[in-house]
Amino acid sequence: MDNKIDIAIEYYTSKGQKILDKVNKSDNVSADELIQLGEEMAIIEYKLTALEIAKTN
Repeated sequence: MDNKIDIAIEYYTSKGQKILDKVNKSDNVSADELIQLGEEMAIIEYKLTALEIAKTN
């Protein structure tokens, strides 16, 4: 089970990093895009937190 959790953590960490890279590399991100990307990051962080808790239990 831990292996599946580790794979999921790697997946969501990668997705989060891609979002951060997109924001940091773009010079002209609109407010709507920032809001959308922020919402996606919040979801990813929530999932990562849940996976970390599941890993410790």
